[in-house]
Amino acid sequence: MYILSNFIQAIAIIIHYTLNIYFYIIIARALISWVNPDPYNQIVQFLYKVTEPVLYRIRRRVPIAYGIDFSPIIVLFVIFFLQEFFVKSLMQLAYNMH
Repeated sequence: MYILSNFIQAIAIIIHYTLNIYFYIIIARALISWVNPDPYNQIVQFLYKVTEPVLYRIRRRVPIAYGIDFSPIIVLFVIFFLQEFFVKSLMQLAYNMH
């Protein structure tokens, strides 16, 4: 039972760190959108390639209102929810298996 518990805990930790990294990538993308970035910059291209598939899906459902794109905020709320509910649930499951 310890092996399965440790495996679930490891998965929860990996998901937690992945969500944290994506959180900061979304923040960087939002900050870059306030200025006029060079579209040929590799960092800007990376940020757009990593975030645009998720943000585009949100933008299709929630249109831009009053010139404000709410899709990054919605993604950040989803990340918070996943960390607080899903990751913590996995950690508690792993702890209770001991």
